[in-house]
Amino acid sequence: MKIRNPHSRFDLDIKKTDRVLEVGGGHNPHPRSNVVVDKYVDDNTHRSGDIKVLRNQQFLKADGEHLPFKDKEFDYVICNHVLEHVEDPVAFLHEQFRVAKRGYIETPSLLGEHLFPKKSHKWVLLEIDGKVILVDKERISFPTSFDFGDLYLEYLPKASIGYKIMERTHPNLHTMRVEWEGSFEFIVNPDDKDILKYFEEPWTREMVLRYFPQRSLGKELAEATRAFTDICKSIIKSKVLKRV
Repeated sequence: MKIRNPHSRFDLDIKKTDRVLEVGGGHNPHPRSNVVVDKYVDDNTHRSGDIKVLRNQQFLKADGEHLPFKDKEFDYVICNHVLEHVEDPVAFLHEQFRVAKRGYIETPSLLGEHLFPKKSHKWVLLEIDGKVILVDKERISFPTSFDFGDLYLEYLPKASIGYKIMERTHPNLHTMRVEWEGSFEFIVNPDDKDILKYFEEPWTREMVLRYFPQRSLGKELAEATRAFTDICKSIIKSKVLKRV
């Protein structure tokens, strides 16, 4: 079942004693991963650089749809920006449910894919009512004419404190993040018109509130305060590291 929506890939419930697998670590493996697998060793089409393996990490070439591990061999599995690339998401997800007790999935959200689309992404994803929905881009003739990646991925996260606060108070705006135990519900290419309208029609107020339930003013202030505090800690930490 879905446990929660973490604020980032570093906000995970991983114990010190957990054995952690990462599927598709690519050029940016999670530092907590013990074993990292990747399907493409010499082809960077699906990533932004060469494969990187951190100290004390074991690397294996393997297909995420056919993992070479025993059932529940791992306590936790991390999958960061890989699911949107795969050919068979059903097989891919079932393999993660098979080899690990708990895990984390991160992909661009539907909005994120609109703002910074990638040709290598086969699927657009959105979490609706606790279910992860995957829709083939070709099925909905997904537009790729505009790419605001430099603005939303590079400039604003570095230059705007207001944008950084928004990223933290609404973490699933541009990115879909799901932490799960056992498995989670997902639907591939749904026929339900009530779901498909999120991918094919202008969003109404009702649809927005279904995706982002309105919070009280007190809750908003608490979230904004937590976000600002987190940003301040990050700035202080980065300055201390530079001095060292």
